Amino acid sequence: MSTLSLSPLRFSAQEITAVVELYASNPEYCRAAGEYDPEDVRPDQVESDLRDEVGIDGCEVLLAWDEQNTVIGLISLLDQHPKDGHPWIGMLIVHGAVQRRGLGRELATAIEDRFRAAGQEDLRLCVFESMPSSLAFWTALGWQEIRRGATNEHGKPVIVLQKTLP
Repeated sequence: MSTLSLSPLRFSAQEITAVVELYASNPEYCRAAGEYDPEDVRPDQVESDLRDEVGIDGCEVLLAWDEQNTVIGLISLLDQHPKDGHPWIGMLIVHGAVQRRGLGRELATAIEDRFRAAGQEDLRLCVFESMPSSLAFWTALGWQEIRRGATNEHGKPVIVLQKTLP
């Protein structure tokens, strides 16, 4: 039985603070993405970046909450990537304090189920080449590498993965 719930990011001060803490709890991700200094994640920058993201047509940013009503994750979904037309998971990040408890797997499964129910045949995402643990996590869930050599908007090398949604 799931103990997590998802809700759209509403940009309350409490939610932005929770997202800042979530990024700060994942310094390896911050360094790999090149987006935030893990020692100084600025709330105004986080809020601005997330507002830009939700302003993209077909993009949704969700918070994952545990049973104590604490934010434990952040998810960004894109219905259709402008470059390849496929749906994408733009981000799935779990708070560092609660990693390795199956929560990432639970969130990934919920996202896959959601896209499957919407009639999507496959789903894509990318992981940073400098984070082999992320590649191992997604491949253990049945995702397959389809391309290397791409970069994120900050020029960091990524590996594109895809999963067929039966």
